[in-house]
Amino acid sequence: MPTYVYQCIEDDGSEGEIFEVVQPMSADPLTEHPETGQACRRIPARPTILGDWSDHATAQKLSDKNLDRLGFTKYQKAGDGLYEKKAGKGPNQIINE
Repeated sequence: MPTYVYQCIEDDGSEGEIFEVVQPMSADPLTEHPETGQACRRIPARPTILGDWSDHATAQKLSDKNLDRLGFTKYQKAGDGLYEKKAGKGPNQIINE
């Protein structure tokens, strides 16, 4: 079930506490805080997408250790025209003059 973000509405109309609620997608949005009964509204929030293309999964796939395991060579710029090897086989440095 997804997690929705809500914000309480103060008596003067200003923004109040922000809280999260796990509820089915088919459920109507809350209009009151479940514990205090204070008026609230659902606020837009970026969904959390897990799986093969999440930021975490991508970072793991492109890690130096994984690239080395898969036989790739990775160089990182270390200065003006200087690249140092971070993973894989090959020279430790490449100098581009």
